[in-house]
Amino acid sequence: MYTPLRTVIRLIFATTWLWAVIGGETNAYQPTKRPTLVASRTAVEIVVDGNLDEAGWRQAVRAGNFAEHFPGDQTEPPVKTEGMLTYDDQNLYVAFICHDDPKTLRATYGERDNIFGDDNIALLLDTYGDAAWAYEFFVNPYGIQGDIIWSRNGDEDSRYDFIWTSAARVTDSGYQVEIAIPFASLRFPNRTGQSWRVDFWRNHPRDRRRQYSWAAYDRNEPCWPCQWGTATGITGVKGGSGWEILPSVIGYQRGALSDDEEADRAFVNDDPDGEFSLSGKYSIGPDLTAEATFNPDFSQVEADAAQIEVNTTNALYYSERRPFFQEGSDLFETELSAVYTRMINDPQVAAKVTGRPGRTNVAFLVARDERSPIILPFVESSRSVLAGKSVSEVLRLRRTFGEDSYIGLTATDRRFDRGGSGTFAGLDGAVRLAQNYRFEWQTARSFTREPEDSTLTAKLEGIRFDEDRRTAIFDGEEFSGHAAFGRLARDGRHFSAQLNYTERSPAYRADLGFDTNNNRRQGGFWGEYTFFIDAGILDRLFIESNVERVWNFDNRRQDEWAWLEVSGQFKGQTFVFASYMRSRERFKELYFPEIMRVEVGAESDFSHRVQFGFEVIRGHTIARRQNPPVMGDETYLEVWASLKPTDRLRIEPQLEFNKSDERYTGKRLYQGYITRWKTSYQFTRELSLRLIVQYDDFERDWQIDPLISFRLNPFSMFYIGSTYDYQRFRGTVPSQQAEWLMASRQFFLKLQYLIQL
Repeated sequence: MYTPLRTVIRLIFATTWLWAVIGGETNAYQPTKRPTLVASRTAVEIVVDGNLDEAGWRQAVRAGNFAEHFPGDQTEPPVKTEGMLTYDDQNLYVAFICHDDPKTLRATYGERDNIFGDDNIALLLDTYGDAAWAYEFFVNPYGIQGDIIWSRNGDEDSRYDFIWTSAARVTDSGYQVEIAIPFASLRFPNRTGQSWRVDFWRNHPRDRRRQYSWAAYDRNEPCWPCQWGTATGITGVKGGSGWEILPSVIGYQRGALSDDEEADRAFVNDDPDGEFSLSGKYSIGPDLTAEATFNPDFSQVEADAAQIEVNTTNALYYSERRPFFQEGSDLFETELSAVYTRMINDPQVAAKVTGRPGRTNVAFLVARDERSPIILPFVESSRSVLAGKSVSEVLRLRRTFGEDSYIGLTATDRRFDRGGSGTFAGLDGAVRLAQNYRFEWQTARSFTREPEDSTLTAKLEGIRFDEDRRTAIFDGEEFSGHAAFGRLARDGRHFSAQLNYTERSPAYRADLGFDTNNNRRQGGFWGEYTFFIDAGILDRLFIESNVERVWNFDNRRQDEWAWLEVSGQFKGQTFVFASYMRSRERFKELYFPEIMRVEVGAESDFSHRVQFGFEVIRGHTIARRQNPPVMGDETYLEVWASLKPTDRLRIEPQLEFNKSDERYTGKRLYQGYITRWKTSYQFTRELSLRLIVQYDDFERDWQIDPLISFRLNPFSMFYIGSTYDYQRFRGTVPSQQAEWLMASRQFFLKLQYLIQL
């Protein structure tokens, strides 16, 4: 009796244990890698108002089982999220249900593309499935939109604007979002049935910026869109077709202080004036678009923030913000910077064709420029001149193959009315060698014929280049040069590294690009190791290093440096870093072996109402504009903040300070600062007020720019504003004190409306 009883007991325990194991495994959370869904067409009209109780949503396919990517590694999120998708002949419809405590939501009632620090959701679309280019559509709990283009070359670019509709509602259990994206706003293959890479994404900023999505990810896989899910079942739809007409009317009145040298300077007002602008876009099909503009007005573009240039010898880079040049701009992004569209400064007329037929990407741009800037690169500096009217052409072709690989062609040409031209032609590509390894390359040739107008370069007398065979003066010289780039990169869960090499010959110029130096060879190594800690107050720790050497085409060493940085991602959405750099550089025939820089900084989004950041740099750097150059003890400080007293009001102060003293004598070499305050108030989703106040201590210049905007969408708008420029003038007699006077002023208004046919 004892033995059978013991056997029965053992069987009971074994069965119980096995049931627990099997049951535990069955009930344990399991993320879904590369999920799929099959969309169904809705037969019921959907009104985008944030209400998801409509009949059109009842048959929509659903996406659930979201995974947390950060700070967790494909773990179960602390809150539930669900996505829905359906479509009709005109629109793709998407909805999100985000469970949460509504009292903890972070949301801003502001302008579009200013929501990325909020609670928000995103629909991610790779309509061609080649991991080269993808859409990102964001919405916050107030229904405010943000849109981004992701590209392999240019990463994420928020300058893009699309026409789509969104609405959201805060509920007792969180918030919900409803989206309608017209197929006319999308590009996708011209075929009956579509198969798109898709992901549903949620940003949940609290103690950390938690991130969840429908598709689970592998941190050892560097290709982001390659890991998205797949949506099929969308059939019989057509992409963008027909016309978009964008007329605009602007009015303005300018005034400026006269050049009169008398004690009482006169402020002279011009007569009021106005201009008419017209742009048009024709969608030839779902994958090809033609666009043209006449007398475009870009006055709605926010003025560039001033940059400190007291110790730089190179031209400054400013981002392209003008709407006409945005579409296709991701194609123009290459390592050698062959295309910088701000070199087309004041176009009178411009046209372009962009498209993605199959796996081929194409962009062609032609423009007639009224004022054409030229950047003249040299080995240690660059100069800028304005060369008058020109015609510019840009061609970009790129063909994707395999997964996450491509080959491309770039060609540019600019012809000046006064004579002279600049031509560029180059090939580039990338090959994914293995899961974690990638090789990128580019090679190019440039051909330059200078204008025969020495008055444009009168200040460059005595500057020579290309082994002193050529002068910087525009005297009709003809020459050519070459450039090359190569990079072997490894991207992995913990360890990432790059070996890179770049060269630009002494006579190389990318006339429509942004190259500030030539006669330069540079090679080096960059590496980073990431520790995923997820314990205590620290989430991630990064150790990053870089070693580079620069030499010219005479094999003379110009510069070399070693750099080390340690940084950490902490709770409270706080990032802290510290770095150390040592360098040895030859500049203007002088050798500076003791260059050193220590840099520390932090940025934090610990609160929905207050975000801030700072950066401090101390070290020994070359004072490049001194004659002769000397070693300086330099201090640089940047502090910024974003303050939101209410969900509608945002105040963004910023301060940059820079000073340097000669290292061995203590003599002050330079000192100054730039401060900028931007204040925005959003009355409704359409109506906003913006005020920018900026002071440049180096130039002794105040700028004040108020603007009132009413926007129906990114392209239909009305606004009225003004700009004021105040400068400090010394009196015309020694006894007079310096005084602040309004040097210039402009009032302006604009009416622009998008007509879709």
